Amino acid sequence: MTASARDPRRVIYTADGPALIEGPVELVTADGETIHCDRFMVALCLCKRSRNYPLCDASHRTRRPQGQ
Repeated sequence: MTASARDPRRVIYTADGPALIEGPVELVTADGETIHCDRFMVALCLCKRSRNYPLCDASHRTRRPQGQ
């Protein structure tokens, strides 16, 4: 295991937006799909309004949650 693999990743929760994770990361979805993200910062959708879910596409800024 390399030193970078042992270092913890920082996850930043934002008030009204996504969770930001220092990348690169490998995401495994609930259905078992693996998503490789090479970016230095990855935004994970917490509102489930993203058309690119589980990655954030900033839909939380313009689309209201269902039932509101």
